[in-house]
Amino acid sequence: MKCPPWPKGKKVVHLDLKGAPPRVEYLHRLIEFFSQLGVDGLLVEYEDMFPYEGELKLLQATAQPAYSQEEVLSMQELARSKGMEVIPLVQTFGHMEFVLKHRSMWHLRETSHCVGTLNPHREEGVKLVMEMLRQVVELHPGLNTLHIGADEVYMLGEGEESKLWLTSPGHTVEQLFLSHVTKVAKAIKKVWSHITIIMWDDMMRGMSQETLKASGLVGLIQPMLWDYTPNLDVDKTVSLLQKYCSAGMADVWAASSFKGSTSVYTCVTCTQRHVDNHLQWLKVAASLSPSVNLKGIAITGWQRYDHLSVLCELMPVALPSLAACLQTLLHGQFCAEAHSKVTEVLGISAVEVEAMESLLCMALRTSAANSLFPGRRLAELIVELNSLLNSEDIRFFESNMFVRGWFSPYHRQRRIVTPLMAMQIRNQAATYLVMLQQKVEAVKEEMVHLYPESTAQEWIEEHVSTVMAPLQRITEDIGACVKEMVP
Repeated sequence: MKCPPWPKGKKVVHLDLKGAPPRVEYLHRLIEFFSQLGVDGLLVEYEDMFPYEGELKLLQATAQPAYSQEEVLSMQELARSKGMEVIPLVQTFGHMEFVLKHRSMWHLRETSHCVGTLNPHREEGVKLVMEMLRQVVELHPGLNTLHIGADEVYMLGEGEESKLWLTSPGHTVEQLFLSHVTKVAKAIKKVWSHITIIMWDDMMRGMSQETLKASGLVGLIQPMLWDYTPNLDVDKTVSLLQKYCSAGMADVWAASSFKGSTSVYTCVTCTQRHVDNHLQWLKVAASLSPSVNLKGIAITGWQRYDHLSVLCELMPVALPSLAACLQTLLHGQFCAEAHSKVTEVLGISAVEVEAMESLLCMALRTSAANSLFPGRRLAELIVELNSLLNSEDIRFFESNMFVRGWFSPYHRQRRIVTPLMAMQIRNQAATYLVMLQQKVEAVKEEMVHLYPESTAQEWIEEHVSTVMAPLQRITEDIGACVKEMVP
């Protein structure tokens, strides 16, 4: 089904910097690339990569240096020169893991075992949030729009102070949530009256129209409704947006996804999944009543599900998906013309990164084509390595007939083996290890050009080490067993 193109408002790309923060040179290349794709703005989630100062300096990353003030300003300057608005995203309630993980901040958690949720009863918590916001706003001269997060406020109402508060007549968890975000939004407006405030909508989805009207949020914030699934429920989403509008919040945003929402540990992006998500969003936009003012869409690219989870797909393997999603919004469908535009602009043969041809002939790889796909070589290497890591011969090596037949746990424990068979098994495992190591070295060499050393190390430990470990154990165990059997 063909829908009208995305109707109006900004197309904003989400830069999630709480994992695999690009080196500044690569970040600039990405901004250039986004500009060529027709992006109108950046939703930048700095987390621990922001250069917090003073008492907040402890929030800065330790695995790699946070961006400097000069680097944050240069990123904005480049974006502005390309006609893109920069919208910082600062979490102010849920997903505050990068703050509340620090021992000196433990007392500000809602519950001791939930690292992400701020206790809404402590004035110190609001002061902390406002100081974070002050530093971010001041390092974004001319800022017009700010995103205050407030999604997935887990365990809210479970803390001792909240339980006591909830015993008062009429007090509910919904009101507890609304009172905190209203307090933060009012404090922002008091200092920066001109700033537009966006927040995630999920904590408000179950609230009645009357509750929202009475919350004090009307006129203070613009909800951003997020849904990253390929089978997004169009009718339900339209109904939610209409509800926000009827409650007085007519200015609303959508949030889709081009990467980082398939599974928490996905390594290679599936373009079709994300195109399908955008096709559903196009149906939503086409079904809204004129009273709903759709301000734009944030195309999210999560790097971690939260601060303490593993890395999702790195940006290079997701750029074909981003280009395809933007073309889908532009055309109202992912038609032949949209497909052709993506392959032409990126200089690739297919929109699925796994199906891209290996390196084209050098004669075809002009510098212009290369620059239109920043990080292409790393994307290709990751796809090649991922394919090897997921091959049955390697991933299920311990389950193959020879290992199970001649080098089972029984054999290992008793150190009784057929030396000839054991050595063949060992040689095969060693061959696979060498193949993997060569691919890993190539990936690492390319990755450290674009990302900090710590990102390369984490990525390898997450995706490669767990696959190589059984092979390494088998080669070591066979060596020890053969010593017992051969003079």
